[in-house]
Amino acid sequence: MAKKKQNKIYFIDVTNRDGVQTARLGLAKLQKTMLNLMLNEMGIFQSEFGFPVTRHETNYLNANLDLAAKGALAPIRLSGWIRATAGDVETAFAKVPKLKYLNMSISTSDQMIVNKFKGKLDHKGVIKEMVSGVKLAKKLGAEAIGVNAEDASRTRMEYLLEFATAAKNAGADRIRYCDTLGYDDPFSIYDRIKKLAQEVKIDIELHCHNDLGMVVATSVAGAKAAIDSGVNAFINTTVNGMGERAGNADLVSVILAIKYSSTFSDKYQIDDRIDLSKAWKIAKYMSYAFAVPIPINQPGVGANAFAHESGIHADGALKDRRNYELYDFEVLGRGEPEIIETGRQIIAGEYSGIKGFRNVYGKLEVQFKDEKEAAKVLELTRYANVHTQKPLTNDELVFIARHPEQAKKIMTVTP
Repeated sequence: MAKKKQNKIYFIDVTNRDGVQTARLGLAKLQKTMLNLMLNEMGIFQSEFGFPVTRHETNYLNANLDLAAKGALAPIRLSGWIRATAGDVETAFAKVPKLKYLNMSISTSDQMIVNKFKGKLDHKGVIKEMVSGVKLAKKLGAEAIGVNAEDASRTRMEYLLEFATAAKNAGADRIRYCDTLGYDDPFSIYDRIKKLAQEVKIDIELHCHNDLGMVVATSVAGAKAAIDSGVNAFINTTVNGMGERAGNADLVSVILAIKYSSTFSDKYQIDDRIDLSKAWKIAKYMSYAFAVPIPINQPGVGANAFAHESGIHADGALKDRRNYELYDFEVLGRGEPEIIETGRQIIAGEYSGIKGFRNVYGKLEVQFKDEKEAAKVLELTRYANVHTQKPLTNDELVFIARHPEQAKKIMTVTP
């Protein structure tokens, strides 16, 4: 008798879509690419890497798909976000022909249908619009589709079930349950996801916001409901919890909650590829890219996550780390000292010359086959510095040297 396949919890990071919509903040296309590479290294199932219908994203999206095709950005899935309309589907595949994965979004709550669409669409029209979009996307080559029910947490359950059933019948692979305003609590989302999963029998994405400070709890509770109901769960996260208003579910916090909390530890399986040792690196890079410090008390990666001052706590931690530490700092990639240059520094920037440039790349042990190649990469690093408006990190410098054609494409925006 064949062993029943165990359902798992996967992660879809949406920093490059929802995170960059954080008011007053954003990421350069090179920084978005570096994040995709780091998410891949960390074993994240999918990155929602951008907006296929948005013109200034086109070169970046196509260049990242080129990197995926050559194996430099694999096996992570790169998914685009569009509205659940046939028009957006046509535009997406026209601009980004190699697109394989999509999330298609439309509002489902009475609040949104009445007060956002203002008569343009009614409840039947929403489903009709979504179904036509999903069918066209499948026809044009989409290999996997998630259908997003925006404001699902405020959507009447009977209508949400009708919507999800129609999406499944049209060819959708997952339903994204969007707690768009952070309205759910861990108890309400568990009950709603359980009913949705059991009645529709489709994999569930949990997309939660932190307006009430419960985003990690609601995300993992929703995932628990999906697994308990016999389907896979896909938790949407952002690095460092970036996102609109109060933010989204922090990637590292959610993984820690599942791996080490009393309810989840050893009982619910996460994606086998997850490598938590990359957490420290990715959190620091995104803090630098967004120019937003990591909160001192951030789970796992905050400066105080493993700091002990109280006499009782310090004594207990020194005797046995398990007295006051639930997990080891080493599992997050922490523990090595950080070296800060205090003497002469040669930096590759927008006005760099060839000698300083070669000095920088020499320290990174990057060799060029001839002067022509070196001059080409130098020019790209100059543009990259203008592009990011920050000193380039070592990882960014190495990426540009290894993938100059894709780097050029990523940084090219044609108004």
